Amino acid sequence: MKEGSGVLVIPRQPMAAVSPSAAYLSPAMGAPTPSPFSYSVASSRWSSSRPSIHILSLFLRAMVLVFSFASSLALATTMSDNNQPEAAATTSDNDQLKDKQGFQDYTELIYSFVVTTLVFVYSAYQLFKGIGDISCRGFLISDKISDYISFVLDQLAVYLLVSSSSVTAVTIHQQLEGNTSLTKAAIVSVSMSVTAFFTTAVCAILSGYKLSKRIIW
Repeated sequence: MKEGSGVLVIPRQPMAAVSPSAAYLSPAMGAPTPSPFSYSVASSRWSSSRPSIHILSLFLRAMVLVFSFASSLALATTMSDNNQPEAAATTSDNDQLKDKQGFQDYTELIYSFVVTTLVFVYSAYQLFKGIGDISCRGFLISDKISDYISFVLDQLAVYLLVSSSSVTAVTIHQQLEGNTSLTKAAIVSVSMSVTAFFTTAVCAILSGYKLSKRIIW
């Protein structure tokens, strides 16, 4: 500062060099414009979590495959021959006739057998497709279409399994009597069907999660 000359001189401090990147990220500039690669980074981060979900889904599909097959097999083992002559049927004891009855003699058990067979075929398809998707993405169907189809079919499979299990349980309680082979097979079948129902319900939840993630992204 100089006095007497009427001029006030204030020394200035040298300005520190600021890099363009620091100026771009300064709070005064506000939030930076997102990079065009931001979506790809987020999508790759989501893709990194896909294998764990796929492996869990494959494990659940395999469980549904086993349970539905066991349910169908339990009823199939009771299939009887309806081409026996009536004379032989009239001379046999009533208890023996009941023990020789098959699941095809009851409409409700036929419905349960058809449902568990359909679920078995659907689970085999999902298992095969899941293995194909892990080894080669989009091998059969694109991911977007597959998520929609799996979500819808999983809901349908859950409904069919719970309805067939309920029908079979009612049939065991009201129509099947005694400690016959058909009664034992029906109990095993409904037990496997209920287990397949709960497992398929978890698969449906995973399908809904993957579909919601796709819609949000």
